[in-house]
Amino acid sequence: MTGVQRLCLYCGSSDRVAEPLRDSARRLGSLLAQSRIELIYGGGHIGLMGLAADAALAAGGRVVGIIPDFLHGREIAHTRVTELVVVGSMHERKQRMFERADAFAILPGGLGTLDETFECMTWKQLGLHDKPIVIVDVAGYWKPLLALIDHAIAAGFAPARMRDAIEVVSSPEALVAVLKSAPESHIPPRPERA
Repeated sequence: MTGVQRLCLYCGSSDRVAEPLRDSARRLGSLLAQSRIELIYGGGHIGLMGLAADAALAAGGRVVGIIPDFLHGREIAHTRVTELVVVGSMHERKQRMFERADAFAILPGGLGTLDETFECMTWKQLGLHDKPIVIVDVAGYWKPLLALIDHAIAAGFAPARMRDAIEVVSSPEALVAVLKSAPESHIPPRPERA
């Protein structure tokens, strides 16, 4: 079987970003719904996260938000998603998102997005999964990140295969094309040991 059924989206929660970035989140949400790809994300109603979720819902898509209790309590949670999962910690949130997803996409974001991105990349490097990781480099936002990855490889701190372990596209439309042709993952998720 090919094609992604459930996409984990990492992206920013700031509302203070340029319109092209906001538009890319809305387009992605709509495209996922039209392609019958479930959106799994951090559960917030603000920033690019909220825009993508709202657009997916408006287009009839299924949206699963996973949010830690302390953020839910700050009234940041998106209350209209298809399924809202409230967890105890940020670590549990990332683990649940990882377990439910067939692939990962990274839209522009800040430190939290970087944390999530590096974790799923590290787990791939360690052989814990072989799920697609796609960076959506809207308006060149992720060029510094890609240069940093190349720098770490050149300096010997990361294997050269890691540059090939991620795909880079420039638009939500290109992302959905990648997702539709992605092969099925063959490495079952391994639970973390306590």
